[in-house]
Amino acid sequence: MPVNASGQGFCRDCLALQRAETRRCTACGSPRLLRHPELYSLAIAHIDCDAFYAAVEKRDNPTLKDKPVIIGGGKRGVVSTACYIARINGVRSAMPMFKALEACPEAVVIKPDMEKYVRVGREVRAMMQALTPLVEPVSIDEAFLDLSGTERLHGQPPALVLARFARSVEKEIGISVSAGLSYCKFLAKIASDFRKPRGFSVIGREEAVGFLAEQPVTMIWGVGKAFAATLERDGLRTIGQLQKIDQSDLMRRYGTMGNRLFYLSRGQDERRVSPDHEAKSVSAETTFDTDLAATGDLVPVLRALSEKVSLRLKKAGIAGRTVVLKLKTQDFKTRTRNRQLADPTRLADRIFQTGLQMLSKETDGTRYRLLGIGVSDLSDDGKADPPDLVDQQARKRALAEGAIDSLRDKFGRKAVETGYTFGKGRNAHPPEPLDD
Repeated sequence: MPVNASGQGFCRDCLALQRAETRRCTACGSPRLLRHPELYSLAIAHIDCDAFYAAVEKRDNPTLKDKPVIIGGGKRGVVSTACYIARINGVRSAMPMFKALEACPEAVVIKPDMEKYVRVGREVRAMMQALTPLVEPVSIDEAFLDLSGTERLHGQPPALVLARFARSVEKEIGISVSAGLSYCKFLAKIASDFRKPRGFSVIGREEAVGFLAEQPVTMIWGVGKAFAATLERDGLRTIGQLQKIDQSDLMRRYGTMGNRLFYLSRGQDERRVSPDHEAKSVSAETTFDTDLAATGDLVPVLRALSEKVSLRLKKAGIAGRTVVLKLKTQDFKTRTRNRQLADPTRLADRIFQTGLQMLSKETDGTRYRLLGIGVSDLSDDGKADPPDLVDQQARKRALAEGAIDSLRDKFGRKAVETGYTFGKGRNAHPPEPLDD
């Protein structure tokens, strides 16, 4: 029987082919067998590292192996991620830290080390790119892969290549991943969420419509809580109900989103895996130890975050035209303000000054638990920050910023500070932010 015969699967632990319908591997005895009628005809994959930040910390500190671990920023922050032991106890990503500790008081809380996580993420990414040039990153720890046409290169069908990849990540990097395999990105992403951690799920063409019919509408990409509530009011709770509605009717009710509902509810997704997928924004934010209301307390934080955003823009060779300010009140309500510039910028000074103008309108006595600043409408930095004929001091500030950057490159980030942040305490030097 050939390797890609539809009637046989393989063992995910030893990769031995399984020609008999047994419950355990005939070679190593493992129960982790993978069988599917379309197993060897599918090539679009989604890879997701399991509880990535927590997994890296457990790898580096084996004493944490059997303990609940939360990655986050102290009692006032939010959960960035949590290991599966903590999740069993009710901890979820983006949950306020005080609620997470109420749910799992025995958890070990670790402050995020983004530099380390980025380094490990790049190692995983490099292993993906060794499989195919068509790798589309989604975040630091997940990506889509198109393995079409790679069977001759690897001597194995995509399904086996993915299983070998997952095994190699565990052995060489020390963390685990979950994989989803299908014929389109939408269903590959859904498949990777099943049976985590160390999952490998397959959704084929023949089963797609029937499988989706039983799922909630929230499984469709783009259907969040607010839109799900709208669909609920219209009596639409499952994808199967959407499948019964004509395209024109869905578009009449929900506009362009109705068109997406029509196609995705039927498992139709024409989006290609694009290795040139670009970031839409660059931002930095921090959660305070205590709520802040005074301008004098918020401005140093805004300046420090603006410098972080600027540094990332400069390293990436990009610039942004729209500056976005984000605030979260003490009752967890989010305020977002934005302002478009005449030209793209990558300068901390312009980002800060623009953010300061927006912040001044929000310092009305409201107490804030979070502050963030970022830029969107990204482009390359070739046309960024042209000479300002009106503001004659702008060029001097830009030159001064360049000098500061040079000193920081040579002596470290804290070698030079502006008057906005010098001596202003911890809030003026927030830890590396998680949102990027």
